[in-house]
Amino acid sequence: MSSSAPVGFFDSGIGGVTVLKEAIRLLPNENYIFFSDSKNNPYGDKSDGEIIARSKEITRFLINEKHCKAIVIACNTASAKAAKSLRAEFSKIPIAAIEPAYKVVHDARPTGATLIMATKGTIKSEKFRRLYYSYYDHHTSIHSCPGLADLIENGSSDEVLDYLKKTLAPYKGKVQNVVLGCTHYPLAKKEIAAVLGNVDFFDGAPGIAKRLKYLLQKNDILNGGTAGNTEFIDSAEDEEIRKAKAARFYDILKR
Repeated sequence: MSSSAPVGFFDSGIGGVTVLKEAIRLLPNENYIFFSDSKNNPYGDKSDGEIIARSKEITRFLINEKHCKAIVIACNTASAKAAKSLRAEFSKIPIAAIEPAYKVVHDARPTGATLIMATKGTIKSEKFRRLYYSYYDHHTSIHSCPGLADLIENGSSDEVLDYLKKTLAPYKGKVQNVVLGCTHYPLAKKEIAAVLGNVDFFDGAPGIAKRLKYLLQKNDILNGGTAGNTEFIDSAEDEEIRKAKAARFYDILKR
């Protein structure tokens, strides 16, 4: 596999751009392809079988059609449900899978209570439960946010804020640390802070970027060339939707 081959990212929508930005910061010479599966967004409410099948289809496309040298699952739900199956089927390709940054909270040991925000699919997964009970500190709450990822993807800032005011009201003033357990959620930090107050955020993007670098080095496929480029692909059937997704994706990427 050529070291100049791209790294493939995929998510149920554009939320994974928060992960890609961290990868580009750490590995600016790599070429990237980001696959946004907005046609099937959100993943959080889908069955395990549906998520695994779709994740395999996307990974197969990125490897066979786009010749990606490594894959990053930039979706917590897909990581929790499909990472094991993907690694079994595509064993010759390095695969990095994001997870909620609860261990980071444990390692940093900040003061105060912690709130983990995640999709229903992530919270119900065996992978998440193992992570949670490995680092549980008796000061942590888990909150499922059905529909939030889709609202961040397709709604307005005001709609996101209204949703959060209703669902996060019980935690206002009671938590100091917030684990953003979905790659869409960092795009709503401003709205979350407006509801919860002065909180510290933790997400898995820095960790997965470091993991990607390790995997590329380990497999001797780290690109040593000049600054790389990024290609965006969206699965929506409507061309106007694809254009709108691409415009927002590149806008966020430049911030």
